Amino acid sequence: MTCPPPLAATTVSQRLLSIDALRGLVILFMLLDHVRETFFLHRQVGDPMDVASTEPALFVSRTLAHLCAPVFVLLTGLSAYLYGEKYQGKADASAFLFKRGLFLVLLEFTLVNFAWTFQFPPTVVYLQVIWAIGLSMIALAALVWLPRPLLLALGLTIIAGHNLLDGLHFPVGSALHMPWAVLHDRGWIELADGLRLRTSYPLLPWIGVIALGYALGPWFARGANAGRRQRQLLLGGAAALAGFFLLRLCNGYGEAPWRVGADTTHSLMSFFNITKYPPSLLFLALTLGVGLLLLRTFERAQQQRWILALSVFGSAPMFFYLLHLYALKLLYLLAVAAFGLNQGNYFGFDTVWAVWLVAVLLSVALYLPVRGFAALKARRRDITWLKYF
Repeated sequence: MTCPPPLAATTVSQRLLSIDALRGLVILFMLLDHVRETFFLHRQVGDPMDVASTEPALFVSRTLAHLCAPVFVLLTGLSAYLYGEKYQGKADASAFLFKRGLFLVLLEFTLVNFAWTFQFPPTVVYLQVIWAIGLSMIALAALVWLPRPLLLALGLTIIAGHNLLDGLHFPVGSALHMPWAVLHDRGWIELADGLRLRTSYPLLPWIGVIALGYALGPWFARGANAGRRQRQLLLGGAAALAGFFLLRLCNGYGEAPWRVGADTTHSLMSFFNITKYPPSLLFLALTLGVGLLLLRTFERAQQQRWILALSVFGSAPMFFYLLHLYALKLLYLLAVAAFGLNQGNYFGFDTVWAVWLVAVLLSVALYLPVRGFAALKARRRDITWLKYF
């Protein structure tokens, strides 16, 4: 029987496979959340959620989705570092970040927004996660030129300190209303008669996260010792989670206080009920801590079949994102045509388990087309635009 290679000899492909696998996992959590937003819209949840009126299954479904954006943005920064290592360093990484960032912003205004609203021309444009990732990439295109210690310090400072700005607001009509709505204060921007922008994902904290991801890049560089990387991921993840629990127990900075509920379940729901828009320090400490520990676990799993399956979704993330949005819209329209609006102004399911079932079925149905597109990306590296997906 052939023994597996020692940890320090982990190959480059295995090192990168863990990144794709983690990206694939959070993409599936995103799919679950988007099925919820499509077929459970009659049971909308707030930010943070109302623990008293949110059933535990719905709370868990939404909380799992909290991992998506932080982990994805962190891995975007990490992948940008590895892109620069593969090609010509910071110059190539900066150029790629700028061009791909602009591409994502354009997608948010066009194909992504149309998938959500089915309006053309649109009356509302929702500036969501793709917009935030795109602008974060453009910001990182400039920040990569900073020395790594300074970039790391800047990322951590933004993540830890942006909640100090929570009380800062600028009214409509102020010259600072629009830029502040984009950076930190989720709100509406009246762009023109009949066209409004909703800044669903305030940008500033995500710049901190993508900068942190880029600063962690040397952990995954060619020749980096895998055993040392495992220890770094473990210490980083544990430190983030320890910070979360200590701050949360203090019931302070950046979050509404948690309370003891009627039972253990509701007490735990209150404790983990954290703010995403913009993501609080506690939100990022919890999700990034879990993300780092998962990344360590996935690398240690190496060539397990489930790791390989997850990596398929993570190897073509933008293709999957667009594909699943339009698949969900088509399913919703077919359901309305077949069954009508059974939940007031919406068609929707009566139970959360139906949301999970559809998410599982969709993930299976979309696996083959995503695998085919990922194979095309790998085979046709001469087609430049494919790498943006």
